[in-house]
Amino acid sequence: MQLDHVTLVTPDLEGARRFFCDVAGLADGARPPFSVDGHWLYANGRPVVHLVASTTPGARPACVAPRLDHVAFRVAPGGEWQALLARLAAHDVPYQIADVPLSGERQLFVALAPGVAVEFVTTAA
Repeated sequence: MQLDHVTLVTPDLEGARRFFCDVAGLADGARPPFSVDGHWLYANGRPVVHLVASTTPGARPACVAPRLDHVAFRVAPGGEWQALLARLAAHDVPYQIADVPLSGERQLFVALAPGVAVEFVTTAA
């Protein structure tokens, strides 16, 4: 089993798209013609983040309101990690870094929207 995709429902569709494309390095790509606005964002030829416009809070009252804490992307150490840090700086995106005890990994967290965080994880140098 592997993770297929993450869907984020957001009132700031364009802001989320810019973050994932300009900072995280995903590519905006083909998306079926759904009745609600959105974007499918691709990594390595696969749509891994689905963005959906949220126009009405609670528009799906029959569904339990899901809660997504964060989505995590693994980044190669060295050049790929440094390129991510450079894009974060270039776009003036604030973040927090934490080292994972005993694992040799480093995490970087970005608060994308209220209640949604994006994590990037790599092997600590």
